[in-house]
Order: sequence, then structure tokens, then C-alpha cells
Amino acid sequence: MQEPFDWKFPYPSQRMPILAQNIVSTSQPLAAQAGLRMILKGGNAVDAAVAAAIALTVVEPCMNGLGSDAFAILHDGKHLVGLNASGKSPAAWTPEYFSKYKKMPTLGWDTVTVPGAVSAWVELSSRYGQLSFEELFEPAIEYAKKGFLVSPIIAENWKMAAGLYRGFPDFAAAFTRNGTVPKAGEMFAFPALATSLELIAKTRGAAFYHGDLAKKIVAHAEQTGGSITLEDLESHKALWVKPISLDYKDVTVHELPPNGQGLAALMVLGIAKHLDLGSYKPDSIESWHLQIEAMKLAFADTYRYVADPDSLEFPPEHLLNDNYLKQRATLIDRAKAQDPSYGTPPHGDTVYLTTADANGMMVSYIQSNFLFFGSGIVIPETGISLQNRGSGFTLESGHPNQVGPKKRPFHTIIPAFVTRKDKPLMSFGVMGGPMQPQGHAQMLIRIFEYGQNPQAASDAPRWCVSEGLHVNIEDGLKKEVVAGLTQLGHRIARAPPVLFGGAQLIYNLGNGYLAASDHRKDGQAVGI
Repeated sequence: MQEPFDWKFPYPSQRMPILAQNIVSTSQPLAAQAGLRMILKGGNAVDAAVAAAIALTVVEPCMNGLGSDAFAILHDGKHLVGLNASGKSPAAWTPEYFSKYKKMPTLGWDTVTVPGAVSAWVELSSRYGQLSFEELFEPAIEYAKKGFLVSPIIAENWKMAAGLYRGFPDFAAAFTRNGTVPKAGEMFAFPALATSLELIAKTRGAAFYHGDLAKKIVAHAEQTGGSITLEDLESHKALWVKPISLDYKDVTVHELPPNGQGLAALMVLGIAKHLDLGSYKPDSIESWHLQIEAMKLAFADTYRYVADPDSLEFPPEHLLNDNYLKQRATLIDRAKAQDPSYGTPPHGDTVYLTTADANGMMVSYIQSNFLFFGSGIVIPETGISLQNRGSGFTLESGHPNQVGPKKRPFHTIIPAFVTRKDKPLMSFGVMGGPMQPQGHAQMLIRIFEYGQNPQAASDAPRWCVSEGLHVNIEDGLKKEVVAGLTQLGHRIARAPPVLFGGAQLIYNLGNGYLAASDHRKDGQAVGI
């Protein structure tokens, strides 16, 4: 089959794409190997994805852990399905409870929502896996017991994050050794986490939500000022959901519906359809300006309307109405940067991985603590670091995302998927907080508008809109383009690679797959 992209690699990178009939692509090499081991044992893409996700809680703990949330989109060879394994807020989280704050906190117990990642592993394995649940834990338990060599970028992030948690002694006990974080190339073992993984594997996740680990979480909350209860944990349930979608060029792009921000990526593409991006070069002033302005419009609506599915003011499809997006596109001034507000549509941090197998199954999967190690709350002698996803709520009265009891907060982590004529074409994601929908849009525009291959699209310099007219850019963009964007009114700042996330992509070639892995991460794609 003729692909829409070329095989040129115009950007500096240390990566080449991997081509194989079975692929695992993750942000950490040992996790990628964990997934490949499942393929070699006779498992499928779901087995590989779950094993890689479990391994990442060990080898990349500064981005995810047992206390994370997770989302997935997968094609089983016949159907496309989505999984929302984000957790709800504790029942005690009333607006009155948070009246002591002027803004949502970022650390501590008042940011901890029920972790959903373990439930994602159980659901995916139960519905689609071929191997036993316990087998999927073997690599992660081995890494935790025997130790693993810490990779360079993860070591750098570990060191950067550690300073945030100086007031959390349980964090220091779990993730430092004598108060020192591990360096690149240093062996790090985590026996407490290995024990927790063994218990989760043996009980098919029940220990985490109903048994010994759940009781330890609740006991620690009671002793240290947390609100989470056993009932909060026991009532958690991952949701199988129908992805939302938008046609772009000759493909259909799929994201998960709210409470995630995938809607923003689809809105950018819907606006871009009315901007004639193809008439400009991919790294031109005009193309970057139009993409940045489209992203601002999408974010303005996303931050106003996205919330827990039960709290939405209207179905998310209303924001994907083509007439509405066309109208939003007319607000873009091609000669000036702007700071737009949200519209009124018609009513009617993070690890990402992707896997694919020779039978046509493809998995797009993401899990995250949110801010590095999360809330700073670590359950003693378990290796469980709890996420701080609750900080995604707002205190604004009447807002659909206002903090409240038993609600899922606004989520940044989003997996993505592309089909062509209902056939699976590409599973991909770009981890990194608010960078994620921006990264999704940039990957899709480069591949399907400009014909760049997935590795080149990943290698290319990125932009990341901030507040108002502020835009962060990577090194690698030509000086004249930076000058041109500045002249249009964009307030440009250069930023380090960590701000621009990390992409993992798998593209279906028909007789096998092409996988790309981001040079901004330690990870890699592997295949057989």
C-alpha cells in the first residue's frame, strides 16, 4: 500500500524507525523489552502493553506508579474501543471542604483521587489478553527485586523532581537512598514495590481496591490527614467508552471523550481544515502561526467545557461541529497573534506506550501521576506513590469542573488513534501535560498534511502554547522563523526538551508496522 509520507529525515536525531510485524514502543527501554517478552511468550499486543505499563511503574517512577490513572484506545482487529480508568475524588471532597484554599493545591492529600491504573491492567487483560495476569508482572517484579540501571533522562527528571518533595519523608524513604536520588547508570532496587506487585498479580488487582494494599492506603490517610476511604477505593470502576472522532484529510482521528483533553486535539484539526495549511511549508512562519492560533482557540473551549462526563453542560460532539469550527477559524488573524476566549458551540505527565501485533491488534495506552511522582504521598513499605490528579479541578463556583465529591477531574493524559476506512492505521501519543493535544495535532499535521514519516514528525522541533501570547519553542527552528513569529506578536521563549513531551507512534504498513520513538526520552521501539 502506498503511504502518504516520504522516507526523508530532515531533522537532527539519534533515532531511525523500527519496522517489524510485532512492535512495542515506550519511553524506557527495559519497559519496551518487558512488552516484547510477552509477544515472544505467545501474547498479543494487549499483553505487551500491560506488561510494559507495569514495568514502567518500576523503571520510570518519576512519571508514573501504582497510584496513577490510565487511559487506552485499542483496535482488536475488528472494533475500536476506549477505556477510561481515571479515578474519582473522595466522597469527602465537597466545595465547602476546599473553601480553605484560594486555588487548588498541587501536593499533599488534598490532590489525591482514587488511582485507576491497576484497574486498567485488570480490564485490558481480562477482556483481551492471552497470557495469565500474573505473567504480565514477571519483568516488573524482576526489575524491582534485582534492581535496574537507571537511564540518563529519567535520572535527570528524578533529580529535578526530588526537590519538590522535601517535606515528604515517606517519599524520601521510598525513592532516595540515604537522601540521594540515583544517578544515571546506577543500580536501583525496589523490594517494597516488588512485594506490592506480587500481591496485585496474585489477586488480579483486588488487593489494591479491596484488600491489604487498600487498607494500608486508608490507614495512612487516617494517620496523616487524607480523606480517601475504603468505600472510595471499593467503588472505583474503569469505564469502557466510545471514542470521539473527526475526519482529517483521508483519515479519521480518534480521542477519548471528556474528562480528558483529547477534544482539544480534534478541535485543532477541525479548525486547521479551514486554514489551507498545505499551501505553506511545514516549518514556515505562516504554518506555525496558524497552528499556534488554532491551538489557543481549542484550549479556550477545552478549559471552559471539559469536566467529569456526568457534569458536562452538553455532549462534546457539539464542539466538533464543522460549522462551529469553521466559525472559530475565521477568528484567526493571519497577521497578528491573539489571546482568544472560549466560544459558544451550537447545542444539539506521564508515560505513553503503544503496541501492535501481527494479527492486527493495536493498543494506544497512557498512565501518569501528573506531576512527576505525584502528590508526594507515598504509602510506607509499599512503593505506592499516589497521583495528584485532583489538582486538575477548579474552585470556580458553577464551573462543570468545580471540585466536588465522587467526580473525575479534568485530565491531561490522552491516548490517540487513527483509522482509514475503519481500518487501524496509527496508534500514538505525546506525553507531557498540556503539551499532549498540541503534540497530537503537530504529529498529525506533519504526517497527513505534509507527508513526513512518523519518525521525522517526532524529530521535528515543537511549539507549546502557554498563557496569553506566550509560546515556548524548541531549538532547531530557523532564526528567521522565530523572528517572523515574534513580529506577529508571539512572545517566544526557548525551553528545554522536557517541556515538549515524548512521542511514541506505530503506523500500520499493511504487511507490518513502522514505529517511531522520541529522542527526548530514554525509550525505544523494539520489534520482531
